[in-house]
Amino acid sequence: MLSFLSKSYFTWCSSYQGKFSVVPILVGYLTPEREAVYGQIFSRYLSNSENFFVISSDFCHWGKRFQYTYYDQSKGAIWQSIQALDETGMELIERLAPSEFTSYLEQYGNTICGRHPIGVLLQIVTYLRRNMPNNNFNMKFVRYAQSEHCHNMNQSSVSYAAGVLQIS
Repeated sequence: MLSFLSKSYFTWCSSYQGKFSVVPILVGYLTPEREAVYGQIFSRYLSNSENFFVISSDFCHWGKRFQYTYYDQSKGAIWQSIQALDETGMELIERLAPSEFTSYLEQYGNTICGRHPIGVLLQIVTYLRRNMPNNNFNMKFVRYAQSEHCHNMNQSSVSYAAGVLQIS
């Protein structure tokens, strides 16, 4: 994601060079408690309107090669089950509910690579809501796609979602 941002901003917007800095932060495995600690640390930066955060993650990696083949047949075809699974997670993220998102991950084992950066973001918002009660926090997913619509267990797919958090 960092190389994409660098190329996009520095190629398309060369007039902005030197006017902002990109600070990459790699988030690995964290317990929910550590997500809360980092959420509090980073909250001071997200609350500053001069800062802009990009949290990058794909969603479900489905298929035998990913060792994840959850399939709820009541949702229809495999790809529809994957979409329903992802949409459940996205709804919890939109509700800005860190403990519910963690429970969802534990229940379904969805292979969301950026689960911990997302968890940190949710904890940032939890902390800011307590300390900035007059602000509104609105998270909305604006795009969702799958690399392939799977119809059988021999196929595989990776899901992608883009969301925006607005603070007003």
